[in-house]
Amino acid sequence: MNQVKAIVKIKKGEARNLKGGGLWIYDNEIDTITGDFVDGDLVYVHDFDDYYLGCGFINTKSKIIVRVMNRRKGQEIDHDFLVNRVKTAWEYRKTTVDTGSCRILFGEADFLPGLIIDKFSDVLVVQALALGIDRWKDEIITILKKLLAEDGIVIRGVYERSDAKVRTNEGMERVKGFIGEPFNTKVEIVENGVKYLVDVAEGQKTGFFLDQKYNRAAVAKLCNGARVLDCFTHTGSFALNAGRGGAREVIGVDASELGVAQATENASLNGLSDTVKFIAADVFDLLPEYEKKGEQFDVVILDPPAFTKSKDSVKNAVKGYREINLRAMKLVKDGGYLATCSCSHFMTPDLFAETIAQAAKNVKKRIRQVEYRTQAADHPILWAADESYYLKFFIFQVVNEK
Repeated sequence: MNQVKAIVKIKKGEARNLKGGGLWIYDNEIDTITGDFVDGDLVYVHDFDDYYLGCGFINTKSKIIVRVMNRRKGQEIDHDFLVNRVKTAWEYRKTTVDTGSCRILFGEADFLPGLIIDKFSDVLVVQALALGIDRWKDEIITILKKLLAEDGIVIRGVYERSDAKVRTNEGMERVKGFIGEPFNTKVEIVENGVKYLVDVAEGQKTGFFLDQKYNRAAVAKLCNGARVLDCFTHTGSFALNAGRGGAREVIGVDASELGVAQATENASLNGLSDTVKFIAADVFDLLPEYEKKGEQFDVVILDPPAFTKSKDSVKNAVKGYREINLRAMKLVKDGGYLATCSCSHFMTPDLFAETIAQAAKNVKKRIRQVEYRTQAADHPILWAADESYYLKFFIFQVVNEK
């Protein structure tokens, strides 16, 4: 690691996120920067009165100008420091989740800001979203592979998916490709007993959404003998869990032809092709068509993409969530179930709940909450780092007005 040569001083009364337990310092909170540095370097952070607040990496091209790595004065950010961070993250996963496929590093929530590493069976997928951590990713990957090897897990390949648009906000290029030797990027994984082929090179984000692992299992319990509609199915994960849970018929819908093709392949992989079918269609168009035809389902699942990725578009997102939920409720049989979620950080739990309640009121349905869930434990929610809490997942029983 480079020697720290610069000090960032905070304006009086600022750095509320950091002082509240977060890791971010914004550009408008800075008073002065003294000393030599280049973007990506480590800097010390002092309060307005020179009180030591921590050490992190700086990027003047980003609105998040410093991402803090530690708060202990005198603690070096070196190889041993990184080993401790990575080992702690891995030990946590071994305690809390099935590690066959899981998220091993979740950025700020694992105190390694901007770095995500997913494990799909014997393949790692890496996403570096901040300049400072991008410099250290190779060292962190080496550390992680060694730790996994100690547990008898041999990693056959590493693929980088640092192609997220957010990198441009950091003044960084979007990149993807092999780190090390090339390998077959279609990886077979098993989750909740369901087999999937995950395309780590071309799939969405890192290739597969691991955060819904246990939510899928929760829905599967409701599907024995049921007719199920899975909306925004992606590669078929909820639909296949429903099929494995004993559903008599499952229809999965996604706008992506590629996603539907992958979902169909996954159904075949699990011997569920006769029960679980997929169609390529726009869910917003399809649900009104089903309503006109009088279609009814025992279970309807809504797992849409984020309708908002900024505070500015929340109002429009509310309209989208309300519309899709009221359409879905109309298709649920009296006494059936609706599983619905939002993966947008900006759609708060309270706002999402209010939106669903309004949808139920509009279609004169009564909803009884069965469960409220969030993301799987390998995507830990760090209190004070609000961005780490993004997935809201409800299961409701839907009944006609009594």
